[in-house]
Amino acid sequence: MERARLESARPLARRPLVTLLTAAALAASGLTALTSAARAADADLARNDGFESALDGWTCTAGTTVTSPVHSGATALKATPAGADNARCAQTVSVKPDSQYTLSGYVQGTYVYLGASGTGTTDVSTWAQSAPDWQQLTTTFRTGPSTTKITIYTHGWYGTGAYHADDISLTGPGGETGQPPAAPGGLKTGSVTSSAVALSWSPVPGATGYAVYRDGTRVSTVTGTSTTVSGLTPSTAYSFQVTAVNDAGESARSATVTATTAQRPDDGGGSSGLPAHALVGYLHASFANGSGYTRMADVPDSWDVIDLAFGEPTSVTSGDIRFERCPVAECPNVESDAEFKAAIKAKQAAGKKVLISIGGQNGQVQLTSTAARDKFVSSVSAIIDEYGLDGLDIDFEGHSLSLNADDTDFKNPKTPVIVNLVSAVKTLKAKYGDDFVLTMAPETFFVQLGYQYYGTGKWGGQDPRAGAYLPVIHALRDDLTLLHVQDYNSGSIMGLDNQYHSMGGADFHIAMTDMLLTGFPVAGDANNVFPPLRPDQVAIGMPASTQAGNGHVSSAEVNKALNCLTRKTDCGSYATHGTWPDLRGLMTWSINWDRYSNWEFQKNFDAYFG
Repeated sequence: MERARLESARPLARRPLVTLLTAAALAASGLTALTSAARAADADLARNDGFESALDGWTCTAGTTVTSPVHSGATALKATPAGADNARCAQTVSVKPDSQYTLSGYVQGTYVYLGASGTGTTDVSTWAQSAPDWQQLTTTFRTGPSTTKITIYTHGWYGTGAYHADDISLTGPGGETGQPPAAPGGLKTGSVTSSAVALSWSPVPGATGYAVYRDGTRVSTVTGTSTTVSGLTPSTAYSFQVTAVNDAGESARSATVTATTAQRPDDGGGSSGLPAHALVGYLHASFANGSGYTRMADVPDSWDVIDLAFGEPTSVTSGDIRFERCPVAECPNVESDAEFKAAIKAKQAAGKKVLISIGGQNGQVQLTSTAARDKFVSSVSAIIDEYGLDGLDIDFEGHSLSLNADDTDFKNPKTPVIVNLVSAVKTLKAKYGDDFVLTMAPETFFVQLGYQYYGTGKWGGQDPRAGAYLPVIHALRDDLTLLHVQDYNSGSIMGLDNQYHSMGGADFHIAMTDMLLTGFPVAGDANNVFPPLRPDQVAIGMPASTQAGNGHVSSAEVNKALNCLTRKTDCGSYATHGTWPDLRGLMTWSINWDRYSNWEFQKNFDAYFG
């Protein structure tokens, strides 16, 4: 489980280049100020100009709304540049050709821009180099002879901190926007599971998209006439409506339909026979790794899930997984196959789960073809059957998962290595039934980093592995027993507070786990939210000792993280978005390293939950 550290790909800070137009230059170009009479006849064309309706009408790469600071009203925009993203928020507005417009807004922060593009004449922008308090920015422009739509925007600058914006106005003659579309008809529910409801409705002429409401709250925007609302609570009644939208606005809401989610099964994607709070550990079954070999029979009863590390492929793209026991030359005290299998049965008789973990640092697995997918299913099945195992742990790392450049929607992946992995796991689950235990151990780069970046990004240039586990987790969330992200060997990751969090204390585990239990917009898109997982599906991944991996924390810090997440005490500066007493527990790399350290990790877990 040794990991390559997350590396920052931020460009060097660059000083912005701005052309300042003097009043004389404006007059010479014909961009004179509007008269009082003309202004009286003009309208404010910006939609949701004060961000009082969240980000409705705006498309933001890394934006959210906050209640403080605000210039007026209850909320304002907060957007945080990071890496190659300048946190642009934009809106398309209908305008009249050959007409004069004034764009203004209030901003706070360093290097904050306000501008308009697509004017048909000269695109304009204005900026504040430093605005410690609210500062008004204003610029004017004239549209071209055939211009009917322009884009207004605000953004920050690469490598600088968050900026705020409020009361963005565009005054001038309104364009021909037409009429909002009619309300959708034919809304009905489809398949209903314990955590999701499928919806569909009839198309509306003139609609460019549809907004979906759950219990009166807008939860997503889609372009088609169907969607699945996920992240729901089992055995709970929900109401749904949809509206149609276009450039002119949003329709009235449709008739309401209701659905009650199914009861969560006792096994399968739910508890799978695990105790309320479980301890998960990896057992070095095929190598010693400096920590010494631990026989299966010698694993203490405190360990509820034992992951055999590792099954590895014969080649990166073969899909042919093999599990080799540790050789005597490396592990002199290794037991025989018969003893090993007997010990597994004894653990299972005591209520423990034993899984084969696929991947690890050296086990790169890329299911690039359906042939590799099918070989993965058959070879993993052979391992499970030979040793009588309870299920599968997916520990794909390095370059096993990455997204193609055109794969931008985690809910509808199309990259072969993603699609084939999901298909393979669903096949295994169908083969072994509801008792099949499925766990995953991704790195933070592949999950929580998705809050900022997803794949190569809208403009390319990002690491295609960023957030690449999200489509796998989402597609398998109803089959998933446990997700235990590795909160170690990680670079700094931005949390839901839009602050960077680093390893070394309870704060990192709190922020990273809060993201999984709260859900988060992927790549900053408020209309594309990764739904929260159930707390019984989440465990926190930690190294058992300083030798096991970077990011080891003391038992006291482990307990602070657990206290904050399950009791909302000892939270420090990070404010969680809930309290989750049903948080499943802890995962560690590894059982061997914990034994090497006199079982410190296990003893603390037993004391905390005992």
